[in-house]
Amino acid sequence: MEIKCIAGFATITKQPDASASLYLEKLGLPLERYGEHPDYLFMDKFAGANHFGVWPLNMAAQSCFGQDDWPPSIPEPTANIDFELADAKAVESAVQEMKVKGQVFIHEARTEPWGQTIARFISPEGVLVGLSYAPWLHEQEA
Repeated sequence: MEIKCIAGFATITKQPDASASLYLEKLGLPLERYGEHPDYLFMDKFAGANHFGVWPLNMAAQSCFGQDDWPPSIPEPTANIDFELADAKAVESAVQEMKVKGQVFIHEARTEPWGQTIARFISPEGVLVGLSYAPWLHEQEA
């Protein structure tokens, strides 16, 4: 078997209205409603994933909180998705834009030691969502 790419990623939600609010209104993703199943939101042919990983929870906790244990007051994520933005200032602007719309962040925009600027929050489905600028993903654009 030879896997060619990530063909799709979907969150699974018990709160379709809250999830629709996040992805359609706060993040502004160009999602469509699927015909006879209007609660299913999707978009096809969106730029693919540049990274796939299996991230241990203790490493995610270290990245988010600077400690090995995930705080019990925040739901433990079972998935992570990062949305890449144009530059570090775009990450900071997106955080402010979403905060005005009521989004609560685990941490706001900061630059990690490896050079990625990222802000993170937990979605209604329990997905760890990052707003990111990873310079190495933009090297060919220059």
